[in-house]
Amino acid sequence: MIRVAVTGAAGRMGSGIIRKITAQDDMEVVAAIEMPNTPLAGKDAGLQAGIDELGVEITGSEKLEETLNAAKPDVLVDFTIAHAAVETIKTATSCGVNIVVGTTGFTEEQMASNVKNVADNNVGAVISSNMAIGVNVFFNTLKKLAPLLYDYDIEIIEAHHNQKKDAPSGTAVTAFEVIAAELGRDTEEVGVFGRKGLVGKRTPEEIGVHAIRGGDIVGDHTVMFIGDGERLEVKHQAHTREVFIAGVIRAIRYVPTAEKGVVSSMNDVLGLE
Repeated sequence: MIRVAVTGAAGRMGSGIIRKITAQDDMEVVAAIEMPNTPLAGKDAGLQAGIDELGVEITGSEKLEETLNAAKPDVLVDFTIAHAAVETIKTATSCGVNIVVGTTGFTEEQMASNVKNVADNNVGAVISSNMAIGVNVFFNTLKKLAPLLYDYDIEIIEAHHNQKKDAPSGTAVTAFEVIAAELGRDTEEVGVFGRKGLVGKRTPEEIGVHAIRGGDIVGDHTVMFIGDGERLEVKHQAHTREVFIAGVIRAIRYVPTAEKGVVSSMNDVLGLE
């Protein structure tokens, strides 16, 4: 049985993850963590997620180390916000707990800290900007297409709900990085994030990245390879957050046996090249 701790336990993703875990035969929720000094402290995580009582009380993240040492989870799952997740990862890895992280918006410095904590504490880790199984096939497709369409103009468009705080999305940034890497382009030099005013003629090397926010869009990502006389579009649309949770379940099963001390990706989880 895989013992799982979930942060952001009362949020939309956290509650969904808890519901999905309890439906599995090989895993169980043993800890549920919320923001520091949460008013939900002491409430049952199952009831909060809309299912039967689990006998697992929600605790505030100020007691994270104490909670992990008492519950002894095999894996901690984090879908929160970047500045909180960095501290959660630091604490969880120091407690010897493997991590599955779908939080987005990490800075380079924050990600470097995450990687160092995983290495220093020799734990298993999966950190991905998008855990949807289909979107990781999307990344893999872009990796294969980019070298074939190297002389096409490339534009990335992402759309999300009006509550999303970071832009562009982590998924769009990953798509951008995958394409730039395959084409041997420096992301610092070729990224164009939105356009306004007299920006000048488009350069052949640039890759445009554009963000749309509105309503309840779960997550749409389109990459356009635009040539003279034709256009190829590669698109992934998430209709429900369940697509992300399905990937989380696979990552939870994978990470206890993953290579220790390194950060794995969903490519590793899914066996993609």
